[in-house]
Amino acid sequence: MGTEVSGFSQINLIVRDMDKALAFYRRLGLTIDAEPGSEHVGVTFPNGMSIDLDSVGFVPMWDSAWKGATGGSTVLGFSVLSREAVDDLYATLTRDGYVGRQQPYDSFFGARYAMVEDPDGNPVGLMSPRDLERNTWPPSPPPSGP
Repeated sequence: MGTEVSGFSQINLIVRDMDKALAFYRRLGLTIDAEPGSEHVGVTFPNGMSIDLDSVGFVPMWDSAWKGATGGSTVLGFSVLSREAVDDLYATLTRDGYVGRQQPYDSFFGARYAMVEDPDGNPVGLMSPRDLERNTWPPSPPPSGP
């Protein structure tokens, strides 16, 4: 039997308030072409991956078994250009009222890392390029508190 899955291409987020979700992801730095009140919005990255946002009212158009949940425990990871940019973006997003989940820190895996939550409670990771010389083992817990 051959490979049935040819790749991973998309994350689809169900959002309670599309305009708030769009404001967050635009503030994060994504270029999004969408009208206020849109029911479905897609963003495709240069590597072919996409994030699609669907309003709760639109979900039944493609998922008849949907039970109404939004947000979750899947972390959406975004690459940030530098270690300093992780700190700056985290500070900007939390200053703008978004929930800080993990304050920036130098991680055991060699990157500067932080987490915020989007308006639906989805964890969003902000990660600088890894510097293998900063890898440490065994890992120690990150600093607590946002």
